[in-house]
Amino acid sequence: MPLPLIALFIAAFAFGTTEFVIAGVLPNVADGLGVSIPTAGYLVSGYALGIAIGGPLLTIMTSRVPRKTLLIALAIAFTAGQAACALVPDFASMLFLRVAVAVAHGVYFGVAMVVAVSLVREERRGMAVAVVLAGLTVSNILGVPAGTAIGNLFGWRATFWAMFGLGIAATLAMLALLPRTAGPSGPPAGIGREVRVLGRQQVWTTLIVMLMLMIGQFVPYTYIVPYLQEITGLEPGIIPWVLLLNGVGATLGVFVGGRLAGWKLMPSMITLLVVQGFVMAAMYAASPYPLPMIAIVTLWGGINFAIGTPIQTRILGWTADAPNLASSLIPSGFNFGIAMAAGIGSLLRNAGFGYRSLPVLGIFAMVVATAVALGSYIWERRSGVRPPVPAAAI
Repeated sequence: MPLPLIALFIAAFAFGTTEFVIAGVLPNVADGLGVSIPTAGYLVSGYALGIAIGGPLLTIMTSRVPRKTLLIALAIAFTAGQAACALVPDFASMLFLRVAVAVAHGVYFGVAMVVAVSLVREERRGMAVAVVLAGLTVSNILGVPAGTAIGNLFGWRATFWAMFGLGIAATLAMLALLPRTAGPSGPPAGIGREVRVLGRQQVWTTLIVMLMLMIGQFVPYTYIVPYLQEITGLEPGIIPWVLLLNGVGATLGVFVGGRLAGWKLMPSMITLLVVQGFVMAAMYAASPYPLPMIAIVTLWGGINFAIGTPIQTRILGWTADAPNLASSLIPSGFNFGIAMAAGIGSLLRNAGFGYRSLPVLGIFAMVVATAVALGSYIWERRSGVRPPVPAAAI
């Protein structure tokens, strides 16, 4: 594995941990800042909106900044943000800082993906994307539990000091390991061209597939704890271990997806979407049975992220000649999809549908995603068009 990818992984791990660890210390943060837990929940939704809206805007504004310089600046902003969160005096300041860090998060993942694929040969692009994406999955397995434990033992401010240390490590790793010429070279494509590449059918259809994937994943996952308690009958103490298995499956799935993306990208994506539809059907059928359900939740996590890797690889490949805006829409689209899925799940619950019905919507989402992906692939094959050639590295 190229050493620069390790640096990108460390920073992705840091950003992923700070995004998700807030859930583990949310009651403590609410108590420490004198607000209710529902009010403190805006720290979660605010972060997602910062990624979804602020990330693409700042990406365009910084398109002329050298990629290594930008990545290091984002890591420094992350590090300073964690220290500020640890010292914050009130909730309004905390919310502002979280949104600011989230904007840096959105820019980081877009730029890091572009840099990662520029560091390897074309057939290794899927694995390069997988390494960066693995930072998110590993943060859920290691970073979030560790950050939550630190917060419970030493107070929630200590969690952010730990994130501050992670930020220093990420900054130093990128300073030492990223080449000066990281990323594509040449003058920026310009906002007009950045927008036009989004009109390529391979790009907008893949964004639709991404949205369907998020609906299939997060409509059930938003309610996974009560789902497993009330429908499957699992004891509360067992559920964290089930979620850990889901995270392990997701991490393995990232690398499986990376290998498949480098082998046969679209056939692999379409096959995985079909398989995920059957997995969602199996989840519905196995819901009352603990052991099968645990196995399915693990597999479900693995396939979700196995699909995510070729999705991102395809978008990056078809926007290689103007990648800035499109790459920033990847984390933006994922977070928009998560927010949308949570809203759909809430509407279904308020309409009287039980937890067990949630995977059924995932089945329909996978049918739509499969149809869109298959249609896009057939269109591409018939037209004979090839992905654009990326700008050469400096």
